[in-house]
Amino acid sequence: MRIEFPNVAREDFHWTQAQLTIGSAPDNDLVLAATQAAPKHLRIQQDRRGLVLQVLPSASRIHVNARPVREKALLRAGDVISVGDCRMLLRDDQDPSQRQSPILPKQARCTVALRAVSGPLSGRVLPLESSLELGAQGRYPLELPQGESASLRIHWQDGQLMLEPMQSSERFPLRVNGVTARSVVLQPGDQIGVAMHRFVVDAPGMEPEPEIVMPEPLPPTLPEAAAGPTGEVWWLITTAALIALAIALVLLIHR
Repeated sequence: MRIEFPNVAREDFHWTQAQLTIGSAPDNDLVLAATQAAPKHLRIQQDRRGLVLQVLPSASRIHVNARPVREKALLRAGDVISVGDCRMLLRDDQDPSQRQSPILPKQARCTVALRAVSGPLSGRVLPLESSLELGAQGRYPLELPQGESASLRIHWQDGQLMLEPMQSSERFPLRVNGVTARSVVLQPGDQIGVAMHRFVVDAPGMEPEPEIVMPEPLPPTLPEAAAGPTGEVWWLITTAALIALAIALVLLIHR
């Protein structure tokens, strides 16, 4: 994963470890200026849920995609983390335009929707049938600051889900998982970003089904085996016979 600094001339920061610490103290993995961050400001770690951001106790709250975070938040590539006036964009290492995606037959096309997670459309789910357009010419406008404009189209093409920009903005480029992109084959979970707008691709039918491994059948259990070892059965029979004999002797003596 990489961190890009959109507002300053600073090189991208790349990390591969399972945990990343950020703050102004020199022993952090990523060091920010003291005017921007506390000595120990936040931690990002990988677990079974994905990337988890944790605000450390000595730090003030931060923002993820302009939303305040006081304790924890789940992250994905394409999110923007704001610490003070420092903005950090999470970027995937892989260029989405270079990856290989499976081709689905026409009859296998599944239900696809864009889930808006940031921006004016936040909270809405935008269904896609054959195509979906966002922007000035589409059903869902993309409001951009400073008078900029942009539009994009998502559609099925040759068995693949394609994203294509119809109108681009130099100041606010189209990004997929934080990487500047043009024509891209989309996959489930991809995050599309334009300025403050964030959309996540929901397409569960495109994800591979989990492989179900059936356990090997156990050999049939014979009644003799269920009853226990042979020696144990004879011991029980002998004990019962002795108890019956003792009871008979007691009755005979008291007669």
